[in-house]
Amino acid sequence: MTTPPSDLALIAGAVLWGAMAGALLPRAVYRFSVPWEERDGGWRASCPGGHPIRGWLGRAGCDRCAEAGAPSPAPGTPSYAPGTPSYAPGTHSYGPGTHSYGPGAPRYAVLTALVCAALAAATGPRPELAVWLLLAPVGVLLTAVDLRVRRLPDPLTLPLAAAALVLLGAAALLPEHAGDWTTALLGASALGGGYLVLHLVNPGGMAYGDVKLALPAGAVLGWYGWATLMLGTFAAFLLGALYGGALVVVGRAGRKTTIAFGPFMLAGTFAGLLIGAYAA
Repeated sequence: MTTPPSDLALIAGAVLWGAMAGALLPRAVYRFSVPWEERDGGWRASCPGGHPIRGWLGRAGCDRCAEAGAPSPAPGTPSYAPGTPSYAPGTHSYGPGTHSYGPGAPRYAVLTALVCAALAAATGPRPELAVWLLLAPVGVLLTAVDLRVRRLPDPLTLPLAAAALVLLGAAALLPEHAGDWTTALLGASALGGGYLVLHLVNPGGMAYGDVKLALPAGAVLGWYGWATLMLGTFAAFLLGALYGGALVVVGRAGRKTTIAFGPFMLAGTFAGLLIGAYAA
């Protein structure tokens, strides 16, 4: 069965959007990747050299550091300026005329493009596709930040929940949508409440940031119904358990080792969303 040209054009447009949006994420990844002990204001305001960072989108590079001839560390080793926040080893690169302190754009461009392409292929020309494409770059951003510092910043998770419900409410007003806004709202409440119970029972095993991320996850999964919500939730815990078990097997973690669960929540939500969109 061949794919109609209109669907191919839709997927191509989603790839282009994802690539452009993903290429703008490196600076935001660096600014939000602040460990708990350093979270002044929730994000970084300066580069490792102490120069103010203007804006949130674009490459993670400092022209003033390059102009000043700031020393570059040896490949694969981190560099920390006295009195400035640290950044994760292996996430910086240096080239002639540049002084990059964060991850490069290509990896985020490719990842976001792939995510958007899959969403477009699964959803088709339904109005909720616009919602998924707008939310996808934020999901990639949250994944990157949580993997680096095991933290899901409130300035990302809470607005994401509000944006998901508002945008889905708008999509519900358009013809040919395949979801239900009421179920999305109830799904956000149910999943957020369930994660809150897990947090209260075991705060060390379920962080409060995961509880907040459960709100937008429940909204987008609930859009396609309760079965999709349960599927996406199960996928998140299954992926997290498989990853944790693999770490134990290779001797890199013990039974009490904590892992960043946000990426698995987002991966499970993505998987559930694809299946829900295909089945709708």
